Amino acid sequence: MARIDVPAGPGGEAAMVWRLQPEMGAMVETMVRTVYGSSILPAEEREVARMAIARLNECNACATFRAPSVRAARVDEELYSHLDEYQVYDGYSRRQRLAIEYAGRFATDHGGIDDELFARLRAAFSAAEVLDLTMCIATYLGLGRALAVLGIEEHAPLEL
Repeated sequence: MARIDVPAGPGGEAAMVWRLQPEMGAMVETMVRTVYGSSILPAEEREVARMAIARLNECNACATFRAPSVRAARVDEELYSHLDEYQVYDGYSRRQRLAIEYAGRFATDHGGIDDELFARLRAAFSAAEVLDLTMCIATYLGLGRALAVLGIEEHAPLEL
């Protein structure tokens, strides 16, 4: 249950919370549409980073959300099942492992992100892809923490 008064309506609290401040809702919609509609990264790489952040944020809305573009890319639910063992799970690519590691460090120790991690990121991703991944992670972290803190537990249905 939300920690603030959210009007009732279609899509539940996750959709209706933005009625309280429509300009902020428009900003969030732009961020989400950009992450899912303009990212140059494969959906699987974004999704492992997103789910790592969802777990760290303890955001149920984020953990249960699957964007239509992710479903269209046929991202298998198995992808989400091995985040705790990402360093050794054979089902993850090198880039997926790096996305998970980067997301975790970004969320828990951003000041400790060092040149060594960036050297590994640059060896696997182009500069544009590193920027893309960074902004995806920042969006997941910020929005997920906001929803978790506000007690918004269900995701809003989105057509992206």
